[in-house]
Amino acid sequence: MTAKIDEIGYVTHAENLGFSHCWVTDSPIIRSNCWAVLALAAQATRRMRLGTGVNVPALRLAPAAANGIATINRLAPGRCFIGFGTGHTGLRLLGRKPMRLAPFRAYVEVVRALLRGEEVDYTLEGETHPIRFQMREHRFIDLDHAIPVYVAGFGPKAQALAGEIADGLISGLPRGGTLPAMLANARRGAARGGRTLPADFYTSAMVTLVMREHDEALDSQRILAECGAAVLSGLHYLVAQHLETGEDPPDYARSIWKAYLGWLDEAPPEVRHQRLHGSHYSFLDPKEARFLTADLIRGSTLSGTPDELVEQVRELERQGLKQIMLYPPLNRQYRVIEDFAATVMARL
Repeated sequence: MTAKIDEIGYVTHAENLGFSHCWVTDSPIIRSNCWAVLALAAQATRRMRLGTGVNVPALRLAPAAANGIATINRLAPGRCFIGFGTGHTGLRLLGRKPMRLAPFRAYVEVVRALLRGEEVDYTLEGETHPIRFQMREHRFIDLDHAIPVYVAGFGPKAQALAGEIADGLISGLPRGGTLPAMLANARRGAARGGRTLPADFYTSAMVTLVMREHDEALDSQRILAECGAAVLSGLHYLVAQHLETGEDPPDYARSIWKAYLGWLDEAPPEVRHQRLHGSHYSFLDPKEARFLTADLIRGSTLSGTPDELVEQVRELERQGLKQIMLYPPLNRQYRVIEDFAATVMARL
C-alpha cells in the first residue's frame, strides 16, 4: 500500500476482506513515514502480516532499519517482515541512481544478522566495530519472533542475490521476467551461497490487474481510472532505466516512447526526476494520460475477465508464486481490493 498515515482504515478493511499482507512503501519525498504507518497498522490489525515493500538502504543506517522493524515486531509479534530494494523511487526522487549491488548486499547482511540477535562487524565512515542489539531483556524491540528479510529484484543479478542471502524475493510481473526465470536466478544465487533454495522461500510479485468486463476495451475510461497510475509508474521505471543506461524500451512502449521523452524534456534537466515520478502510483496525471495506449496496458498488466484472471493466478501459483501485491491509486483503492476479493480471491 501507499504509506499514508490517515488511511489505516484501508489496511483494516483489507484484512477483513482476507488480504494477508500489508506492504508499506518507503519513499519519504512523496509518502508518509513508513514506521509511523506500520505502528498504526499494527494496532489496527490482528492477523495481517506487516512490513516494508520496500525499504531503501541509502535512506538510513542499517541498524536504524533493523531497529525500525524490530520495534514494530514488539507491537505485532510474529507478524512482521522487512523488504529491501536498491531504490528505484526513493533514490531517483532525490536525483540519485539506485544503490549498487555490492553495498546493497553488505547492508542487507548487517540487518539480517542484527535481526537474528547476532553480533556483526559494522562499518561506518571508514571505521569498523562489532555491534549487536543490547538490553533485549527490557523488550524495547522483539527479536524472539523471527522477522523474514526479503530482497526486491527485477533483474537476474538482484534475483540471484535474493536466493543467496534472503528469505524471499519481491519482483514484478511482467517487468521482472517470467516466474520460472526468476526462480532459476534465485536458485543460481542460492547455489553460489552454498545452500539449496529453501522450500519456504517466499516469492511475491507486484502486479497491475486489469479486471475486464466482457468485450470491454483495454483503454476504457473505467480501466484507465483504476490502472492508469500503475501503468504509467511502470513506464517511469523504463524511462529511468533508459536515461541511466541507454536501454531500449520493450515493444509495447515503443509507439509512445519518443513523445513521452519529449514531454519529459519540457522540464528543466535539474527537476526532470520530479516530473518523471510526480504521480507515482497515486493518481492519473491528466498531462500523462494521453500516453496510455492499449498496447502499453496489455504489455504491463495481467488482464482478463474474472474467470481468466482466476486461471492466470492459479497458473502463477503452480509456478511457485506465493503472493500477488496490488497497488491501486488512492481514489480507487477501496473499490479495487473489494472487486478483487469478490471476483478472484473468493474463487481461489
